[in-house]
Amino acid sequence: MEAAGQAGFKGIGLVHNGMMATMDEIGYPAMKTILKQNGIEHIELEFLVDWYHSGERRRQSDKVRRELLEAAEALGVRSIKIGPGIGEDLTDIDLMVKEFTLLCQEAAAVGSNIVLEIMPFSNVRTIDTALAIVEGADQPNGGLLLDIWHLQRGGIHFSEIARIPARFIKSVELNDAHKYPIEPLWMDTIHKRVLPGDGTFDIPAFINAVLAAGYEGPWGLEVLSDTHRKLPLEAMANRAFESTMCLFSQ
Repeated sequence: MEAAGQAGFKGIGLVHNGMMATMDEIGYPAMKTILKQNGIEHIELEFLVDWYHSGERRRQSDKVRRELLEAAEALGVRSIKIGPGIGEDLTDIDLMVKEFTLLCQEAAAVGSNIVLEIMPFSNVRTIDTALAIVEGADQPNGGLLLDIWHLQRGGIHFSEIARIPARFIKSVELNDAHKYPIEPLWMDTIHKRVLPGDGTFDIPAFINAVLAAGYEGPWGLEVLSDTHRKLPLEAMANRAFESTMCLFSQ
């Protein structure tokens, strides 16, 4: 947290398992104090899956759901990131709309957004499908997370972002990658991302498309990289911040 704050970041994303381990060790009040001391104003939690399923998958999902909502209330979380059906082809839109609505209402009670991420290896891989869910639910705190990696690798042209009403763009993530992904694509997204400017993505075009669509919120950086993970924390945070800020001075 100190490395992120000293580098200049004003927000941070916390993954469920790591967050719960920290909570067990020091508690939410201490976590909130540390966030404030380091200038962190925007907090995102992840990652909820199986939120529309049933049976054992739903039972496990609901446990994570309760913990994420509890943390959101305790820490003043901006957004909770949820995933589509990874590796699934079939999409029951009516069911997903119903469950997304309920989830948004629960999150609204603790002051948080619910953001659904479009992913090329999932059952929500197009803007059409994503919009069918969030527009069908039509919740003021429910919308989409646009990660440049998922749009680029999923073959979604940045011009399509213009089709998304501004109120449904709740979160945005930047990163970069090389021209040719490794297979399976899931491995590419968690191991081979690179810092903005070190890959082949047209990031300025993405930023311009998002701004033109009316987005006015914070910008996130998500670089899942074997190479980046090996750097010392301070170097990692500084390089990440500098490479990102360069994009907004162009």
